[in-house]
Amino acid sequence: MRELRGRVAVVTGAASGIGRALAFELAREGAALALSDVDEAGLAETHAGAGAIGSRVTSERVDVADRAAVHAHAERVVAEHSRVNLVINNAGVGLGATISEMSYADLEWLFGINFWGVVRGTKAFLPHLKQASEGHLVNVSSVFGLIAVPGQGAYNAAKFAVRGFTECLRQELELEGVNVSATCVHPGGIQTNIARKARIVAREGRPSREEMNALFDRMARTTLEAAARAILRGVKRNARRVLIGADAHAIAALQRLLPTGYQALVVRLARRSPIPP
Repeated sequence: MRELRGRVAVVTGAASGIGRALAFELAREGAALALSDVDEAGLAETHAGAGAIGSRVTSERVDVADRAAVHAHAERVVAEHSRVNLVINNAGVGLGATISEMSYADLEWLFGINFWGVVRGTKAFLPHLKQASEGHLVNVSSVFGLIAVPGQGAYNAAKFAVRGFTECLRQELELEGVNVSATCVHPGGIQTNIARKARIVAREGRPSREEMNALFDRMARTTLEAAARAILRGVKRNARRVLIGADAHAIAALQRLLPTGYQALVVRLARRSPIPP
């Protein structure tokens, strides 16, 4: 899909962060938009902003953890826009907890959004993408879908799963010979609110949310606009993988060079970190 003008793009998690930046960038490229999120106030702001750029926009509250809601959303999008060409499964949440600490409920909550939300978005829209003249699926993983880090077991597991799911999907689409493709995105530190909104299991010795937010802000060097542009460039060149940020490229190189050895390095760094896992 080398041209986005006149195409219909679906973006989940569009109320803020990368989702909002994607909506604005797609609007500038001339795409029509179907946006969703559970944050209705933020979604309304994105809708208004994208519409002001000149794009045709529809939006609705959709919880990607609800399979029936995602499939119903897909049907409404096609009814309103007549087709779908691009689907970006971007919605995600965070959980700061060791595997010993996390509850089953927290783990299931995160997986319901970060992994099953991607699966539902793919399954709901894939038949419609195949009916269009051309189509593309973008599933957002993370650098934590390339390496594992302590304190992020649930997030790691979900993002590794998104990576495997999307890479398999890409291969199957190529074997089918259909005019639909798929890209897996691995952002590094991006200036989003995911850390601020993450669930964090409190314990003695763990820094406050404010301290953790401040550290994340220092580490998040890539702007939302740069992330959105990188994703859309990946769509246009039909990339299998998109790495966003210098840190993402460094982490991918580390994983290639030390596929298991990186774990010992991460442990050493974690022992020196001001924020224990």
